[in-house]
Amino acid sequence: MNALEFHAGPRALEHIRQHGLRARDVAVIPAAAGGPKGLIFQALDQWLFSEWLPAAPRERTLIGSSIGAWRMAAACQRDPVAAFKRLGDLYAGQRYDDPKPTPRQIDDVCRKLLADFVTGHEEDILAHPHYRMHLLTDRGRGALAAPRHRKDEMRGFASAALRNIAARAHLAPLLERVVMGDVRDPLPWLREPWDVFTTHFVRLTPRNLPDALLASGTLPLIMQAIQHLDEAPPGSYWDGGILDYHLALPYARLHSDDLVLYPHFTSGIVPGWLDKSLPWRRAHKGPNRGWLDNVLVVAPSRKFLRTLPRGKLPDRKDFQHYGLDHDERIRQWQKAISQAQALRDDFAAFAERPDIARIRAM
Repeated sequence: MNALEFHAGPRALEHIRQHGLRARDVAVIPAAAGGPKGLIFQALDQWLFSEWLPAAPRERTLIGSSIGAWRMAAACQRDPVAAFKRLGDLYAGQRYDDPKPTPRQIDDVCRKLLADFVTGHEEDILAHPHYRMHLLTDRGRGALAAPRHRKDEMRGFASAALRNIAARAHLAPLLERVVMGDVRDPLPWLREPWDVFTTHFVRLTPRNLPDALLASGTLPLIMQAIQHLDEAPPGSYWDGGILDYHLALPYARLHSDDLVLYPHFTSGIVPGWLDKSLPWRRAHKGPNRGWLDNVLVVAPSRKFLRTLPRGKLPDRKDFQHYGLDHDERIRQWQKAISQAQALRDDFAAFAERPDIARIRAM
């Protein structure tokens, strides 16, 4: 069974056809939002960042939203194998005393999770000799600038959902993008405006790293907005996946020989979280599909997914399915993580001897 599917833009496909899949050509690694889905890449992430990529050292941009940002923070730690294991254990190990925890209860659990995950590793993450980490979070505007009550927040995001159905650009009066990252990497390919959203670039520091990671994963209506981020403009901050769910960014602006390696949950790239239910809103179908020309997406195959507990990736709905039986949920998530060693093995074999016939068009 092929555990992975490979999908490539035309430039990436031609590059691999001529040169193979070489670590030295990988310049950017994006990591999508998606909650527990990110746990499925633990073994692959460990191998990529402890063996394959270090064998060909170069400056690389690691950029993520939500759980993707947390994964990239693990990649930058001195011992990435231990860091990804710790992240998986901490994330899977979330426990709540109520089947419907309050936003404050979820915030408390996530703050402790992130403290246990990054405390003592801040300098490693932000001073890595080769990796330059960036994360995305969203700042509220208009009705979402400073909602005073939960009902205000609900009205604001209801308005956002309706605006988004008409056009993604209609979200611009309500949300703007904030990129928090390593000042050693100025991201020239992102600096020139590339969509309608105001984009701020903010320095990531040891002091603001934990709050920035939390802001990048702060789910609207489920968690409380982050009200202050050191170094960032004042305002209310939410999950970076709202605007950049699968990170449909202008990667084609990179140098012509640079590849983007994208371990992803699925073959499709959905621009924003509010686009999930809009099948016509996919990056490879839209007017900006050329942005993905140099991208190689590596995704679990449908056959592999059928082997997992409940026949799917771990996701947030599992909290409802298992209720307060956290032990069973944790067992099933850890089982899925263990089975996902097949993703690592399939990628390692493919990287050693790429089979072009396995690569599909984006």
